[in-house]
Amino acid sequence: MSKKITKIEAQKRKGRYNVYLDGKFAFPVAESVLIKFRLMKGVELDADQIAAITTDDQIAKVYGRMLDYLSHQLRTEKEVVQKMNELHTPEEYVEPVLKKLRGERLLDDHNYAESYVRTVMQTELKGPGVIRQKLRLKGVGELDIDDALQQFTEERQIENAKKLAEKLFKRYRSQPTRRREEKVRQNLITNGYHADIFNIIKDKVEPTEDLEQQNDLLNQQAEKMLRKYQRYQGYERQMKIKQALYRKGFDLDDIDDWVMEHLN
Repeated sequence: MSKKITKIEAQKRKGRYNVYLDGKFAFPVAESVLIKFRLMKGVELDADQIAAITTDDQIAKVYGRMLDYLSHQLRTEKEVVQKMNELHTPEEYVEPVLKKLRGERLLDDHNYAESYVRTVMQTELKGPGVIRQKLRLKGVGELDIDDALQQFTEERQIENAKKLAEKLFKRYRSQPTRRREEKVRQNLITNGYHADIFNIIKDKVEPTEDLEQQNDLLNQQAEKMLRKYQRYQGYERQMKIKQALYRKGFDLDDIDDWVMEHLN
């Protein structure tokens, strides 16, 4: 049995309307739904049409919330789906909303990946490995990631890695030379750069070795080891001190020289 629209009035909330059938309030609708179904006074609606209209209105509500969510920054499809789940969106509404957002070019994982890589490349010192992992966590596909990372050329990677390495060498300046190199190399790998990058930039960024500083460091640590292993004697004591100092990153020849001078 059909019912006739007898009144349509605007709500206080912009873009929302109340629809009355046969003189009684029936349902609210978004302006987009009003236009889509050509709702106006005098139009008759049956039960199936009313159901379709109310379903479309629910989808429009979710779509509006996702527009708000996307207004602050770009998002991936996975992030938008997660947000809809947080809002307890019925499953049958999820794909229609995604489809509409894709159609409006508001949701595009390929563009998101390109923008993300470009931003990180220009504002941070993270390498491609870390960028890839973060995009994976955001649900971006491997092909989109591969395409986006093409803009992060080896030349640009070397440029960024040099800046990061310079900071790291300053951070570890009080470490023995070998340990300092190990820490810088490992930090570059942890930050997403290929292991070979360190070998390429090492000679350009590593500070000139301060022999006096290194000698002071060796003396300080060796004195500690001397006290630590004082209960040992002779060869066993020498080996324990040598092993401990080598683990701390000191050069083996320098260690031998110190042991020869102080323990023999």
